[in-house]
Amino acid sequence: MTTTLRPAEPLRQNPDGTRSRRYAVCVNSRPVGEIHLGTSPSLGDSVARVLDLRIAEPDRRRGRGTVAALAAEEVARGWGCAQMETMVPRSADAAVRLFHTLGYTVRNRIMEKPLGAVPPALPPGSRARPMTEDEFGAWLEAESERFARTWIDLGVPEADALAKSRDDHARLLPHGLATDGMLLTVLEHGGSPVGTLWVALQEGRAYVFDVRTLPDHRGRGHGRTLMLLAERQATGSGRPVLGLNVFAGNTPAERLYASLGYETVTYSLSKPLL
Repeated sequence: MTTTLRPAEPLRQNPDGTRSRRYAVCVNSRPVGEIHLGTSPSLGDSVARVLDLRIAEPDRRRGRGTVAALAAEEVARGWGCAQMETMVPRSADAAVRLFHTLGYTVRNRIMEKPLGAVPPALPPGSRARPMTEDEFGAWLEAESERFARTWIDLGVPEADALAKSRDDHARLLPHGLATDGMLLTVLEHGGSPVGTLWVALQEGRAYVFDVRTLPDHRGRGHGRTLMLLAERQATGSGRPVLGLNVFAGNTPAERLYASLGYETVTYSLSKPLL
């Protein structure tokens, strides 16, 4: 039996600049599922995304999804893409196994923690204060450079990584410190700044966009204190869940978040197209 993809709609040019198209997954011309492909809104046309892949129950566990995902790679190459990516819920064990088998690796993951009603206390000697305008300029420059470097190290072309960093920060912080729903905080210990925290107050939850201990103060537990501060801010704003992103290979951060009770909810997987 032959598994193929058949276009189910015209190629779409979306308002955000991405392309996308739905395909029927067919076995000997018989539809057995659907796959939805697109390009990345943040990494540009060089990265294709598997937005959705579904195989009807009677045809599952027969390799249909595997062949469909491989055929999608050929479509992506035809679009001029050099990389594939997809996001898979942790609970979707079969999908995680499928993409791992095809050579996808975990690039980053979303973790979350349900919060209690009582905010945690900060350790003695630690206090938080809002970031000043003077501090914000230096922080934004350094944060933008770090963020771009992370993507470059993950294999994203430098120009695309720099553009992503610039566009993401402009979108998330259009009014700097005055941006609605964004909390930018400096942690002090013993009267000296030891770290910074960027928390977004989103609908139904809060999200840690950046947590950073200053280089001269690392290894002293301030990272944990910053995360406790994030919990205080989330609880104080009525958000019952705190989420964050952690990139693969950042073992110290992964251990810290796990020790604080965060659990993975979504994997972001990627694969280079050779």
